[in-house]
Amino acid sequence: MTEKSSPAAIGTPSASRTAPGEHHGGTGGRGNPTGSPALMAIMGSACISASAVFMKLSGTNAGTAAFLRCALALLVLAPLTWREVRRLGPRPRRHQRMDLGAGVLLGVDMVFWAASVVHVGAAVSTVLLNIQVVFFPLLARALTGTPLTRRFLLLAPLMLLGVALAGGAIGQARTGSDPLAGVLYGIAAGLAYAGYLLLMRMGGGQRHTIAPVGISTAAAAATAAVLGGLWTGIDLDPGWPAWGWLITLALVGQVLAWLLITSALPRLPPNVGAALLLLQPVMAFGLGTLIGERPTPTQAAGCALVIAAVWYNSRPTRPRADP
Repeated sequence: MTEKSSPAAIGTPSASRTAPGEHHGGTGGRGNPTGSPALMAIMGSACISASAVFMKLSGTNAGTAAFLRCALALLVLAPLTWREVRRLGPRPRRHQRMDLGAGVLLGVDMVFWAASVVHVGAAVSTVLLNIQVVFFPLLARALTGTPLTRRFLLLAPLMLLGVALAGGAIGQARTGSDPLAGVLYGIAAGLAYAGYLLLMRMGGGQRHTIAPVGISTAAAAATAAVLGGLWTGIDLDPGWPAWGWLITLALVGQVLAWLLITSALPRLPPNVGAALLLLQPVMAFGLGTLIGERPTPTQAAGCALVIAAVWYNSRPTRPRADP
């Protein structure tokens, strides 16, 4: 459940209807959750919004944050997954393979996203991740033949412009940031995340809600260990308070967030779920300012453009009236 956030993929009717339920570890499993689904989705969005802040406050490099985030989350997810499998039976092997493949992409996403946080800050990096709404329908078109919509063709250039502005590649960047590296890492994270969402969507529709998250998180940990170890190195003893922030990141941003979201979204209308998930980049932007980040006016405008484009896409398409 990355960090990450993005309400709905743009480009196909089917993608925009189902993607919210699969976001960062979500699946179509419904189970018998209790409580208000809208409140649960808001709480899950708040947990994910804080992920970039927790990662930045830890002061660790990208590989360390991505690997330990997943590894620590597995201490909770592994027994929960085992319990669910004992109760519902094993997840079909085909879907397990989808979960593993999705987890590999999730690990790549987490490493590059963490690198983006380091280079452009928590607020902007979370907004940059929304570039997946451009990549998702393109991948769906290439792999499944799903047609692109007119709405996607309209919004994609605006989204790309917003990403360039938010990252500081166009206009003025925040002092002390590295806009070119931040945008490139954000784009790489968004591409990997779009692939993750697509595989989770293709492997969804089962009763299990915890097992897909557990399997994909395990694969993400292994991937982050390899990629992060080769790129930035992994510090297995970052000291305190880094351990405290990483544990909080794992429990709040990885475990609690996705269990709340995957339980809530199947019980909400798609447009409502997408709108609630749109709170993620908004909250992340606000939290980033609380820890001293000050995006420039052009970066703020880019963030607003990205959020507006995703919000417009989340609106349901009205059927044409008969003549």
